[in-house]
Amino acid sequence: FSSDHAPFNYDDPEGKKLGGTAQPFDHIPNGVPGIETRLPLLFDGVARGKLSLHQFVELTSYRPAKIYGLYPRKGTIAVGADADIVLWDPTRKVRIANANLHHAVDYTPYEGIEVTGWPMTTFSRGELIVRNGEYLEPAAGRGKFLEAGQPEI
Repeated sequence: FSSDHAPFNYDDPEGKKLGGTAQPFDHIPNGVPGIETRLPLLFDGVARGKLSLHQFVELTSYRPAKIYGLYPRKGTIAVGADADIVLWDPTRKVRIANANLHHAVDYTPYEGIEVTGWPMTTFSRGELIVRNGEYLEPAAGRGKFLEAGQPEI
C-alpha cells in the first residue's frame, strides 16, 4: 500500500476546489490527507480477517524500514533499535470524523467510515507522545534526520 499524504485544504484559494468544477485535473493539488487514518484503515483489514497481524506489521513497519534503508534502526523491536512503538486497542470501534482528527485540514475522504482498532499509545524513540489516544505535544525540534543505508527489497 502507499499514500500521497498531501494535506491541502479543500475549501481554500490554493486548495482542491481551486477554480471550481472547470479546473483542469492537472492543476488540482494531488493527494489526500491521511497520515492519521492510514494505519487504522489498514488495521481494520486485520479486524475483518482480510489481513493477518503479521502482514499488518510487515506492511507498516518492517518492510518500509527495509525499503528505505533504515532497518534495523527502524522497523523492529530489538536492542539498539529506536524505540518507536504503537500500542493498539484492537477492538475499539471509531467512526472517522474530521472534527476528531489532529491534522490542520478541512476534510477527510474517510468521513463517516467506521474502523475497528485504533492506536492508543505511541512512543517515538522511547518518548511517550500519545497516551490514551491524546497527543502530548512533544518538545519542538525533536525530529531527527536519519541517514539511509542501501534499500533491501
